[in-house]
Order: sequence, then structure tokens, then C-alpha cells
Amino acid sequence: MLSPVSRILHPGLRSRLMSADDAARLIHHGDHVGMSGFTGAGYPKLVPQALARHIQQQHDAGKEFRIGLWTGASTAPELDGALAKVGGMDMRLPYQSDPTCRARINAGEMAYTDIHLSHVAQYVWFGFLGKLNVAVIEVAGILEDGRLIPATSVGNNKTWLDQADKVILEVNHGHPLALEGMHDIYYGTERPPYRKPIPMTHAGERIGTPYLHCDPTKVIAVVETNLPDRDTKFSAPDDASRRIAGHLMDFFQQEVKLGRLPAELLPLQSGVGNIANAVLESLNDGPFTGLQGYTEVLQDGMLALLKSGKMRMASSTAISLSSEVMKEFNDHLDFYRDRIVLRPQEISNHPEVIRRLGLIAMNGMIEADLYGNVNSTHVMGTRIMNGIGGSGDFARNAYISIFMTPSTAKGGSISCIVPMVSHVDHTEHDVQIIVTEQGLADLRGLAPRQRSRLIIERCAHPDFKPALLDYVERAEAAGRSGQGGLHTPHLLQEALSWHARYETTADMRPR
Repeated sequence: MLSPVSRILHPGLRSRLMSADDAARLIHHGDHVGMSGFTGAGYPKLVPQALARHIQQQHDAGKEFRIGLWTGASTAPELDGALAKVGGMDMRLPYQSDPTCRARINAGEMAYTDIHLSHVAQYVWFGFLGKLNVAVIEVAGILEDGRLIPATSVGNNKTWLDQADKVILEVNHGHPLALEGMHDIYYGTERPPYRKPIPMTHAGERIGTPYLHCDPTKVIAVVETNLPDRDTKFSAPDDASRRIAGHLMDFFQQEVKLGRLPAELLPLQSGVGNIANAVLESLNDGPFTGLQGYTEVLQDGMLALLKSGKMRMASSTAISLSSEVMKEFNDHLDFYRDRIVLRPQEISNHPEVIRRLGLIAMNGMIEADLYGNVNSTHVMGTRIMNGIGGSGDFARNAYISIFMTPSTAKGGSISCIVPMVSHVDHTEHDVQIIVTEQGLADLRGLAPRQRSRLIIERCAHPDFKPALLDYVERAEAAGRSGQGGLHTPHLLQEALSWHARYETTADMRPR
């Protein structure tokens, strides 16, 4: 165990202590750099900012300096924002949410590869992405034998430490030492053809070790910090979010009544954001007990379920909380450590485990079309928002796959139910339930033409229902006259006309 004074007990690694600026200078132009961090949790705080300063100095001197940045998911302004501001990234993967980063990607100034989060670690192991030169990993401490106490996220850290030629560790005194023991790092994965089943049969099962392993000879620098994670802010649920949550509570109760869900439901996966937290808040006020979570990000709503006793345990790869709820978490870590397991994202998001456990997957979207295809990443089909994240990992393999959104956006000028989505992330085959504040459409077992009527009836905003119904009726009439098929009827010259109208007039509403 670490003492509150010393967090670096390995003598050899303690001898490699240096400033963040000195550590950053050990990263070179053209390097692929794997950094810790998952949805604003457990990311390095000082080295990325020092690296941004170093890159700016090189650019000011007329020298080229850019890196490829790989993480677990989104990070924070001190990492993504700092490097994007100085034009320090030539490639970013697998997920981002920083506004400067997003602007550079959409301006064509930076390449971005959007990857399912469960795929990233294995792609690196397979060599699909090239060599990982440097890993920069935040940890809570280093034990005498070199084992690392993970911080508030695990993400891809195990893979970065294994695969990188060189490692820089940030030891953050800002994380409580009581985090030790909360993590479960599984080292049993292999490359094909030597893979074996992951030995997990329930959401709370521990199959690994509480520590990360790293060859000490690869560690080229250790930097000490004492800084908090990014403050993740959540708005209070608005009327639309509460109505979406209400539709889902009714659906869950009906599924239990029909015997398609057990009384304690099945393990819950919840995407990020205010709607997801509204659903979790409703679960806290609802009739269900004995809940379990198996997700990729543990947010305020799920912690509240654990605190109230409605949820027995939660598995995740990261803890991303508001500052108020983070204080609650830190003040009662002994309580939460027995109820939370943090895993590598290759396990938290693994399709085999998701299907075996039978998850209820609840994720947000930008838009859905009449037949159940979902766009969760691109605004008007061309501008990336954040990325697919883990939603595809969960949606395709869940027991029940749910996508949620308000029915309109931009003050009602955009319909989130459209004739054809402008970009497809989740095909109709992976989407079972669509929910807006207007209602819930259960698409299971329905043919495309049946889906279209149900989605319009249950999910579309009244301002757009007549136009949607008119579109599908005319598409079907065209099919009957031999102009196209009747399985999934479309008017190809009009299918994306709503998006085109918005790009021209800033309003989708039919004229």
C-alpha cells in the first residue's frame, strides 16, 4: 500500500522523475502517442500541455512537428484542446469531443479515424495502425515492484503500456489512494488463432488483477501532478428528457409484465449526456430494484442508483462525474469500491461479453429515419460531432438496443426523424427501440413499411408528421407504379431534400 507522502515506491522509477517540459521533449515529430483518458477521466494533465508548448516553439522556428494521438475516448481541454490549438495532431483516434479538435477535423486540417471502441486495442495488437512509439499514462501510484495503481479510467492503458516502445507516467496525487482495488485488469486476451472465451458470466465478476503492469525498462520519465479530472457538467433534466425517460419506464414495466425482462431488469448500459442521466434518475424513482450496470462510462445518475441501493453494482471503464458528485464519490470510496469495477475498454465494450450478459443498451442519436437507421455522429451528413464511441459495440450485441433523442433540434427547425438519415452509424438491423419525447416505437419483428408508420406515429414531432407521412405514401405509390421497390420505399430525388433545405435556409420545415 502507498503512504500519503510517497506515490512512487519503485526506486528505479523514482529516479526518472522530471518536469513535464523535460518529459515532453522526449516525444518526437511523427510519433504515434497513446495517452490515457476516457470521457474526461484519467487523462494526463501536464505532459500534453508541455508537449503543446514544445510543438508551438518548433512551429515558431519553422519546423514541422505533429503527432498521431490515440486515446481511450474523449479527454479534456488540457489534452485534446491544447494539442489541437497548436496544430499538433496529424491524426486523431478513436473518439473526441473537443470543440477545437472538431473544428480542425471538419476544416480538413486534421485527419480523424472514428473506430468502435472495442476494436482499438486489438487493432493495435494486430499492427493495423502502425507502431505505437510512446505511451503517456496517468496513474494514482507506483508500488515497490513497479505495478501501477490505475486512476479514474482504464480505457486502452493496458494495451498502450504493453505495445509502446517508451512510456511516460504521470503520477497524480489528486486521485485518492483508496481507488486501489477498484480495478480489474484482464491479461488473458490473445491474438487469433489463440483466443479463448473471456471467463465472465455476470456483470460484477472479477477476472483479472487490480493493477496495470509495465516493463520498468521502458519508462523514460515520471512526472508528478496534483490536479483533478475535467468537471463533467450535467444540466437538470428538461421536459423532453423526462418524457423520454417516462416512455422507457413504461416500456420496461411492460416487458417485465410480458416476461421478456426479469423483475430486476438486465444489466444497463447508458450513453453519455443529459438524456441518459434523466433515464437513470427515473430508474432511481421507479419500481425496479437489484439493478446492475455494465457500461463504459459511469456518470452521476448511475452513482445515485448505487448510493440509493437501487443498483447492486456497476462495471465500467471510466468514472466521469460532476464536481459535486465526485466529492460524494471520494468521500465514500470505501462504499463505492465494493460496488464498482473498472475494466479495460476491450472488456467493458467486448461484443462477446455484452451478448452473454444480455445488456439493455441506451444510447443517444442525432437522427433516425423512417426505417430505423440511425445517425449518431454527423451533422447534416458531413460534419463530425464526436464519434461512434461505444454505441455500436453495445447496440449490435445488446439484448435490447434503444436509441433516444428529442424529436426536434435547433428550436424546432430540424426534425430528428427524417425520410433518410444523412449518415448511417447503426443500420436498421441494430436498432430495436426508438424513443423521443413524443413516444416510443418498438421496431422488433417489423418489416420496413410497418416501421415507417410506427416511427411517424410514435416518435415524430407534430410539425413534421404530415410531411413524413406524405413522403412515405408517395414513395409507396411510386413503388406500386414500378418506380422502385416496395420493401423499403424511397423517393431518391427527395430522400435527403430535408437536409439540403436546411443547409440552404437553416430550416427543415416544409414550405
